Amino acid sequence: MAAPDPPSRPPLSVLDLAVVNAGGTTAEALAATTALAQRADALGYRRFWVAEHHNMPLVASTTPPVLMAHLAARTTSIRIGSGGIMLPNHAPLVVAEHVAALEALHPGRIDLGLGRAPGTNQETAMALRRSAGLLGAEDFPGDLLDLMGLLGDVRGTGGMWERFSATPAATSSPQILLLGSSGFSAQLAARLGLPFVFAHHFDQGGTLDALDLYRDGFQPSAVLDRPHVIVTANVLVAATDAEADWQAGPGRVMSYRIRLNRFAPLLSPDAAAVQPDMDWARAAPSNRVVGAPATVVAGLDELATVTAADELMVTTVAYGLDVRRRSLELLADAWPSGLPAVPVDELVEGDPRG
Repeated sequence: MAAPDPPSRPPLSVLDLAVVNAGGTTAEALAATTALAQRADALGYRRFWVAEHHNMPLVASTTPPVLMAHLAARTTSIRIGSGGIMLPNHAPLVVAEHVAALEALHPGRIDLGLGRAPGTNQETAMALRRSAGLLGAEDFPGDLLDLMGLLGDVRGTGGMWERFSATPAATSSPQILLLGSSGFSAQLAARLGLPFVFAHHFDQGGTLDALDLYRDGFQPSAVLDRPHVIVTANVLVAATDAEADWQAGPGRVMSYRIRLNRFAPLLSPDAAAVQPDMDWARAAPSNRVVGAPATVVAGLDELATVTAADELMVTTVAYGLDVRRRSLELLADAWPSGLPAVPVDELVEGDPRG
C-alpha cells in the first residue's frame, strides 16, 4: 500500500528581533540578522520581518524601514517586512513615504505590518511622540485609514490621501497587515478586510478568542476577499531534543526577565544555565516549540490545526547565529510546504546564497 500523502501545511515565514548578545554589539546583531535573512531567502521561506523596539539594550531593531531596505537589497525573492511598525510612534505620512520608497525599490516584496503598541516604555514613547496627548492609541484607527489611503487603499472620503501623496507615481503597493495580541486588533482587521497576524509568541494567551473575533467579523475588501491569518511562534530546532533545550535556555531566561521589565542582552547557554532565574523561567507556562525536527513539526502541526492558520511565522532566539541558521535549515527540510529552494546540504558556510 502506498504511503499517504503528507498533510498540507501552511507556508513558513521568519520574524527577527536583531537581539544583542551579552558582550556583543549592535553591529554584530544587525549583521547576524542580515545573514539570517539571506539564509531564509535561500531556504524558501515566504517572509522575513523585523520588529520595532526602542531604548532597549537587548534589541538592535529600532527602525524597521532602514533595516528593511538593507535586507531587501541583500536578498532576492523573500518578502521583507515590518513586524511591525508601531504606528502611534510615527506620522502616517512619514511611514507612507518610507514604505512607498521601499516598494518602488523592491516592487512586490514589501510587507507593512502595523501595530498599536509603543514598542517601549512610556518615557521613551513620550520622547518619540513629543506630546503627552499622543501617548494613547485612540487615533490608531484613523491613522491607519490615512496610511492605507496614502498607499493606494482608499476607504471613504476626507482622508490625508486627498491632500498628500506618499509617492508621485506609484506602480505597486506594499501588502498591509494588522498585528495584534488582543481582540481590538482582531476586530479592526476584520472590519477593514486586512490580513491579521496574531502574536502567539508573546505567550499571553487569547489566541483562539482573537482569531474567532477576526473570522466571525471579517468583511471582504478590495485587497482581501476572505480572512487570512498568520500566527507567530517561538521556535528552536536542533539535531536532538536535548540540544534544542540547551540552546533555548537563553531565550527562556530572556522571556522571563522581559515579564519583569528587565531587558539585559542575551546570555550564552552556559551563562543562562546557572542563572537563578532559570528555574523560574522553566516553570513559567510557555507555548514555545523546541526540539528535534520531528518534535517541532508535531508541535507546529498542532498549532496550525488548532488555529487553522494560513501561515506560520517563526521567531528563534538563540545566542549563536549558527544555531539560529541551523534551526531554519532543519525546519525547512522537515516542513513539506517550506522545502528549501537550495538543498540544505548545499548551503555550506560562506555560501553567498545564505
